[in-house]
Amino acid sequence: MHIVAAIQMISTPSITENLATARRLVAQAAGEGAMLVVLPEYWAIMGQHETDKLAHAEQPGSGPIQDGMAQMAREHGVWLIGGTLPLVSPEAGKVLNTTLVYDPQGEPAGRYDKIHLFGFTRGSESYNESRTIVAGTQVRSIDTPLGRVGLSICYDLRFPELYRALGECALIVVPAAFTHTTGRAHWEVLLRARAIENQCYVLASAQGGVHPNGRRTWGHSMLIDPWGEVKAVLDEGEGVVTGQIDPVFLAGVRESLPALAHRTM
Repeated sequence: MHIVAAIQMISTPSITENLATARRLVAQAAGEGAMLVVLPEYWAIMGQHETDKLAHAEQPGSGPIQDGMAQMAREHGVWLIGGTLPLVSPEAGKVLNTTLVYDPQGEPAGRYDKIHLFGFTRGSESYNESRTIVAGTQVRSIDTPLGRVGLSICYDLRFPELYRALGECALIVVPAAFTHTTGRAHWEVLLRARAIENQCYVLASAQGGVHPNGRRTWGHSMLIDPWGEVKAVLDEGEGVVTGQIDPVFLAGVRESLPALAHRTM
């Protein structure tokens, strides 16, 4: 058995504030026995304007956000999957929206640049990540003591082919900042579908509340087992969701219903 945790935040435009919140919640998760902790998308900065993150884009390997993540992982001896942060991109006026992973020694252990960029317009509500973000091109996973962990981010959740490309994982993580509108309609059903069809655990770490910029995110960070059952969930507000990854249960699901082995495409 391995305990894992998802952190839920209501991030602000202040990196200092968000780092303090993350430190407090990661410490809480570690105190509850978590060996792997996931922060939400945009945990480090949720600006007043979508361009605010450009001024805080870091070069890979250096910067206050990356230093903070490495310190948290090392201090608490956890695998820390750092939601997303802005990294410098090859295109002027745009960043990469990147998940970075740190091992329990605080060393870099993985990276994934978000592939699918969110776009949504309904009435006065409108989002277009491609205006300020360069899309990634490669799926990524990491090897940990609990098995292979597949990396994905928020809008990726709507594209099942990405998860198939990851191969067999014990756990898939989904740091996210789903809007209240789309989250209420689709968040849980999509997460459960990804767990069922890939026969693995899914740990989703979300933003969950009303942010200083007026955006409302859905929250509902949760852990789902390979049978599609929600094992733990936090509705809205800051907090920590913890649960167990059971390799015996995982193997039993795949043995009794060998859908992955039955694939023909």
